[in-house]
Amino acid sequence: MKPPPRFKRASVAALAVAAILAGAGCSTPANVDLQPAQASFGARASAQQATDVKVKAREDGGFTVNGKLEGDHFAMAVPANWNGRALVFAHGYSVPGSSVAVSEDPADKDPSGGLMKGAYAQGFAVAHSDFDKAGVGVESAVENTLRLRAFLSRMGVSDAYLAGGSMGGNIVLAIIETHPDAFKGALSGCGLVDNWTDEVGLLIDLRALYAYYTRDTPYALPGEADLNRSALSPTAPNAIGALNEPFRLLQMKRIADPIAALFKAARETPGGREAQIIDKIASIAGVTPEPASLIVPIMTVSLGMDDMNATFGGGVYDNTARVYASPLLSTEEAAALNRDIGRVRATPTAVAYADRWRRSTGRFSIPLVAMHNRIDSLVPYSQFEGLIRKTQAAGNADRLLAITVPEINTPLTGTGLDGLAHCGFTPAQLGAAFDALQSWTTTGQRPTPVMPTAAPAP
Repeated sequence: MKPPPRFKRASVAALAVAAILAGAGCSTPANVDLQPAQASFGARASAQQATDVKVKAREDGGFTVNGKLEGDHFAMAVPANWNGRALVFAHGYSVPGSSVAVSEDPADKDPSGGLMKGAYAQGFAVAHSDFDKAGVGVESAVENTLRLRAFLSRMGVSDAYLAGGSMGGNIVLAIIETHPDAFKGALSGCGLVDNWTDEVGLLIDLRALYAYYTRDTPYALPGEADLNRSALSPTAPNAIGALNEPFRLLQMKRIADPIAALFKAARETPGGREAQIIDKIASIAGVTPEPASLIVPIMTVSLGMDDMNATFGGGVYDNTARVYASPLLSTEEAAALNRDIGRVRATPTAVAYADRWRRSTGRFSIPLVAMHNRIDSLVPYSQFEGLIRKTQAAGNADRLLAITVPEINTPLTGTGLDGLAHCGFTPAQLGAAFDALQSWTTTGQRPTPVMPTAAPAP
């Protein structure tokens, strides 16, 4: 992604304006080595309702700004050749109990898989905000992201783009459908862009099917068996802060290990009992019979069910009337499965909340580029298809550029297995999508981007 020549000219003007308006430098210790315009930017941020502002110079001549907006941490990186525009990123789902802190330098430790780093190289300021909680957090994420956008407006940023991945895609849809004037264009990658009920239902179905078929085997999941509850707590007892991260990683491993063992046994004995279990689960749930498509969703729901129910205010999925079926099952096997599989009920008020935050409508008024892997291990392609159908039904298809990217395999940490990636995009693919969005908003013509192919796995 090569920045147009105008970027550098615009950046000089933008920093000059910031310096003039600020009138004075920041006094925080982090600002000792700043250039006058950089320090002035920090001072102006403090004057524009940001608190605890810290500005640090970057080795490339740019700088970072960290601070709080109404108590929520935000961070941004501003390049030396700033073009006066910004890219705001909304991150995805994290295991409940995880830190909500955002990367202090999003151009260095980039949570977007390379999108923010690429935009920064083009001359964009890149920024993101923390959410009020880990786990499902769309409502607070929308509020905090819009607050960050308003702050950027007060700092003189007129043109800003919005991007998000996974749950962040859901946040993107919530913002552009309810605040149509906040951003110039939007980008969603691997996003939960249709609705929460179907996504949570898939996770619960996979957990229920896995529990049914591995009952009384060495591959059974540990912990609580009630599908309405998390199998294991992701938070250390007594909330001992220093132990939270290693404890959470241990709990994730406890869920992943028996599923990985099942796949390893199936690999050693093709067509055997373990391989048949995997094939039946995948066939009934409609997923690919490979490790990540079971490990990632089952881990997510096994550690996150309590948070989901607390956030939504109850269950959002109801399988009490579902008849589970597969051509791999005999009549007797199907009857036994539907008799004995775990069942859950939905709570109407919870469904209503999940629909507000967020079941997309397909009605938005700015260009949206949406990318999805043809097979994704956590957010299925059906979410992508649902958004396409909605935009068509709303007569809004001309505002959506839908890009399908082939799936890729990636190592599954700690399992000794490879699996299909969730959000399996390369930085070059993300860059091409962002370039297409910029072209679209500049020319008014929806482009046909050429997506770089992913390098084959080593």
